[in-house]
Amino acid sequence: MNIVKKILIADDEPDILEIIQFNLQTEGYEVITAKNGNEAIDQAKKHLPDLIILDVMMPGKNGIEVCNILRLQPSFKETLIIFLSALSDEATEVKGLETGADDYLTKPISPKILLTKVNALFRRLNKEDSSLLQVGDLKIDREKYIINYLGQEIILARKEFELLALLASKPGKVFLRNEILSQVWGTEVIVGDRTIDVHIRKIRQKLNLDCITTVKGVGYKFEL
Repeated sequence: MNIVKKILIADDEPDILEIIQFNLQTEGYEVITAKNGNEAIDQAKKHLPDLIILDVMMPGKNGIEVCNILRLQPSFKETLIIFLSALSDEATEVKGLETGADDYLTKPISPKILLTKVNALFRRLNKEDSSLLQVGDLKIDREKYIINYLGQEIILARKEFELLALLASKPGKVFLRNEILSQVWGTEVIVGDRTIDVHIRKIRQKLNLDCITTVKGVGYKFEL
């Protein structure tokens, strides 16, 4: 089931607010609106949107101030933020991006381009999420080759990491020995079955965790 993404738009120009809201809703997003900086902060805290579109020049607190305030709070550390502004000078754009915004777009902007930017940011976020694997308290970052268990970082050799990541990708599934050799070492490298056993033993020792079960005569499975 797809979870509908929530987007907060903050802009003091009603026409722009209405056009952006209509196009985002047509695309299938849930949209929350705000007419000034203070309202944007309140709405963000209330709805916890996945993405926030901020006009830079707004009454009360401007967009950059809103971004600074939200980024200081843990709930908004990873929230996607786009600035939309009539100010096109380089200094303002740099300042906006330095506050932690993910993009800076200048007005006037076509709804189609804005939608393209929004969709691209969500695709990027989904791609980053796909590199993270979590099973219980064990976290595996397949992009950075980092293992974390109960807040403690554990160092594994490259093949140990790839072997653990493979087994943990499908908890409960029995991976055949030939399947493990093919996916971790490749078909062009000749290694014996004993190689798998050695790497499994090292993983168990380093994790100090009984999470890999030997299925005698068949292969291995991951169970946390």
